[in-house]
Amino acid sequence: MPELQLLRPDHVPALLTFERDNRAYFAASIPDRGDDYFARFDERLRALLAEQEAGDCYFHVLVDAAGEVVGRVNLVDVADGGAELGYRIAERAAGRGLATRAVRSVCDLAAGRYGLTWLRAKATLDNAASRAVLARVGFSVTGETRLNGRPALTYVHKLRPAEEESHWGGPPGTQEDKI
Repeated sequence: MPELQLLRPDHVPALLTFERDNRAYFAASIPDRGDDYFARFDERLRALLAEQEAGDCYFHVLVDAAGEVVGRVNLVDVADGGAELGYRIAERAAGRGLATRAVRSVCDLAAGRYGLTWLRAKATLDNAASRAVLARVGFSVTGETRLNGRPALTYVHKLRPAEEESHWGGPPGTQEDKI
C-alpha cells in the first residue's frame, strides 16, 4: 500500500512525473494547472516548501513501494483554525479507495498534528468521484461556486480531535501513514 508522506525536496522529481503523466486525466475533472506550472515547477515547489515550513500549508504525497507518487493531498491557506483541502490520485491508482483513505488520514493529521478544527473543499459538479470522497469522509455541502468557469460545490468538514489511535492502526499524526 502507498504511504502518505509530508512533501520533501527529494519528492520533487517523482511529483513532477506524477503531474505530467496525469495532466490530461486531471484536466477532465478539475481545472488544468497550465503550461507555466510545469515550466516553473522547481521554482514553484521551493516556494511551496517554504510555505510549508512556515506552517501556512501542508503538502502530502502518496508514495508507492517503487518510490512513485500516486497521489497528493494538500492543505493550503491555513488560518483561523482551518484550511482548504485539495487532492488528486493518479489515473492508474484510481478506483481503489486511495483518495478516501488519504483524505481521512490528512483529516486526522489536520486535527491532531496541525491543530485545525475545520477544512473546506470544492469539487466540480461533473467530478462525481471527488464529491463521493468528500461525502464519505464527512464533508457537508455549503454552497455553489465556479472553478475556472465550471459549476462546482463548496464543502466544509468540522474536525474531531484526533483519537487515541488513528484508523490506520498507528498513533495519530505520524508523518508517514501506510494507506
